[in-house]
Amino acid sequence: MVAARITVNGKEAPISPAAPHTTALDFLRERGLTGTKEGCAEGECGACSILVARPGVNKPTDWVAVNACLVPAAALDGQEIITSEGLATPGEPGTPATLHPVQEEMAVRGGSQCGYCTPGFICSMAAEYYRPDRCAHAESGDGTDSADSADAEHGPNGFDLHSLSGNLCRCTGYRPIRDAAFAVGAPTDEDPLAQRREQSPPAPVATEYTQDDSTFLRKNTLAETLRLLRERPDAVVVAGSTDWGVEVNIRSRRADCVVGIDRLSELRELRVEADHIEIGAALTLTEIERRLDGDVPLLADLFPQFASRLIRNGATLGGNLGTGSPIGDSPPVLLALEATVVLADADGEREVPLADYFTGYRQSVRRPGELIRSVRIPLPLSPVVAFHKIAKRRFDDISSVAVAFALDIEDGIVRKARIGLGGVAATPIRSFATEAALEGKPWSTETVEAAARELRGEGTPMSDHRASSLYRSAMLGQSLLKLYAQTTEAVSS
Repeated sequence: MVAARITVNGKEAPISPAAPHTTALDFLRERGLTGTKEGCAEGECGACSILVARPGVNKPTDWVAVNACLVPAAALDGQEIITSEGLATPGEPGTPATLHPVQEEMAVRGGSQCGYCTPGFICSMAAEYYRPDRCAHAESGDGTDSADSADAEHGPNGFDLHSLSGNLCRCTGYRPIRDAAFAVGAPTDEDPLAQRREQSPPAPVATEYTQDDSTFLRKNTLAETLRLLRERPDAVVVAGSTDWGVEVNIRSRRADCVVGIDRLSELRELRVEADHIEIGAALTLTEIERRLDGDVPLLADLFPQFASRLIRNGATLGGNLGTGSPIGDSPPVLLALEATVVLADADGEREVPLADYFTGYRQSVRRPGELIRSVRIPLPLSPVVAFHKIAKRRFDDISSVAVAFALDIEDGIVRKARIGLGGVAATPIRSFATEAALEGKPWSTETVEAAARELRGEGTPMSDHRASSLYRSAMLGQSLLKLYAQTTEAVSS
């Protein structure tokens, strides 16, 4: 077994003697790369952002920004990362380095004050800078940007401000940071990180890293992994580590054995078949979003509202379902889509409807030694869909209530209704009573108001610091009324 090591800013660095639970953030800082900062240790501030070379969607490699505070350094064994220090071009001895274009724009446009958050912003900005399909909008005949070339969240250079979500600035203010983002041009042909996109990312490597009686393991194949989990059913399984990383940092959780599954090819497939779409459990939400490219409109509604881009670059559907959280954002959507989960262990596979998957608070039918291999969404898709997330912030917040709708409405009659709910019970649930109140009825004010009264009584919402039980019930009913108002014109036209 080759010693575990990471290529950092072009140079190989051994992971030893770091403990297996050591985050990439601490690993880097212990090596003097202190541009990477710890702010929240929960993946919510972005100060720890780094770039990782990942399999690309439009090119062999994408530079992807992730939270170094969440990812175990051992999980990056064999991989290639760039920190904020590695973006600049070193000068000759005695001469200063040449700033990277995103660093230059942040400097000249006043995008940094105390500087604590700046390296994280720069790494996230660099990931968007190198996004292969980013392109400037066309100009009008007079040389100015055309009226529809950009909006408040997309620059004339094609820069998507949502790529910076998950990065917080507490003193500079966001306007100069936005100005810097909207000012960057396109990478030059000589840019080494742009050239790097044309080559494949580092191939997955098997990892067996042990220190201080704890171990991080990654196998080459799914079959080997399932045999390992049969032998070690107590092992913690991680993909993006966006949940486990918080447990390690905030609650000081430790595990004797952690098994990485994020690079298993069998869990990273996305296939569109005649009767279903199959999504691998270890594909990140960003990868799913870009590969589907809006082909599943309800998922397209979900993705921008799911945490931040930094989290979506690591989080997976398998992980979101595996944690069993009643406030996870993907389960309501997948329930409305009538998804099933494919569970695999060393003996074989079984397919379980998601509506039957959750059995209690953070509990499911998944047995020890089983993994979620994929999620299957049946086709055809219902044409009338919506995802309503009620939270205190528009983006990057935890749901108080999440409601997903998928309806078939023909000739003014609701032929089929599927509604998934989150935040109103110990598990994500299907709203069977409300579905029955809609199906076979006209899509009318009377039907919707009656169904909304039914929806208000679904689940067993509780009061907590995010919302009261009465508020949650009220929002359920209001959500259906909102859907009716939004779709009536479209359905009748």
